[in-house]
Parts: sequence; structure tokens; C-alpha cells
Amino acid sequence: MHALIVIDAQNEFSAKGLREPVAWVQHFNRPTESAAFVPGSWGAELSPGLSPREGDANEERFTKDVFGAFTGTGLDEWLRARSVTQVLLVGFYTHMCVSTTAREAFVRDFRVVIDQDATGACAIEHDWLGSQSADEVRRSALLQLSNMGATIQGQESP
Repeated sequence: MHALIVIDAQNEFSAKGLREPVAWVQHFNRPTESAAFVPGSWGAELSPGLSPREGDANEERFTKDVFGAFTGTGLDEWLRARSVTQVLLVGFYTHMCVSTTAREAFVRDFRVVIDQDATGACAIEHDWLGSQSADEVRRSALLQLSNMGATIQGQESP
């Protein structure tokens, strides 16, 4: 059985995707963090049209306040109750929440597939480490996850 995990598809970003079962993961910042993703704010809402179908037991919303979608959310139990063995990850950011969720899935013995065309990143910069464009950040994260055993699929896949 396969499952789609949609990570942080909120108004702070734009995203799309749908497959059953679907775990919709929504990020909320902790009170001591930035003003983005504050529970109840417009930015923390799931993007329009991207939310669980009401009354569908194969779709569920999970909230998190860390990078990984498995930590403290009940996602692992929900997936196992549906006999899921492989997860397809999409969402934001490839180098943060998608990557952490993939690593959490690996240690729980899920097979991990990532749709590279349905993930996104932002450019990053460090005073002495240099900078990478958003595409370089996304590709680097995907390369690392591929090296760990994730299957990367998408438009550029063979």
C-alpha cells in the first residue's frame, strides 16, 4: 500500500497533489518562533483546495511544530493502520521538512519516494559557507536523500 504525505501545503507556499490515502501535514510555529505559521493565521491555513476530504477515513490532517511530519503527530500509527509500506512525499521545503520527514520514514522502515516536481526550496546563504539558489538547494537535498535510498521521480526522471 502507498500513501501520499503532503507537507506544509499552506498559504505561505503554493502546492498541489492528491492520492489515497493522503496525510495532510500542517506546520505551526511555536510561540517563541517567527510570526509565520501562527495557528489561526491566514499563513498557517492549508492552501485553498488542499485539505482532507471530509468524512474520508483515508485522508487525515496532522499538525506539527518541528521539521518532521512523524514526530509527535500520530502519522506513523495512522499509516500502519492502513497497511502503508511506502510513502510519496511532496511539499515544502525539500531541504527541511521533506528531508526530515523522509529520514523519519526511513528509520520506521517505510520505502520513500519523492516527486521532485512537487517539492520546493528557497535560496540559502551563509556568511562563509556561501550561497545556493533555490534549485541548487532542492537538487542537493534530493541527491542526499537518493543516496540514502529514496526513489526520486518526476519530470526529469528517466
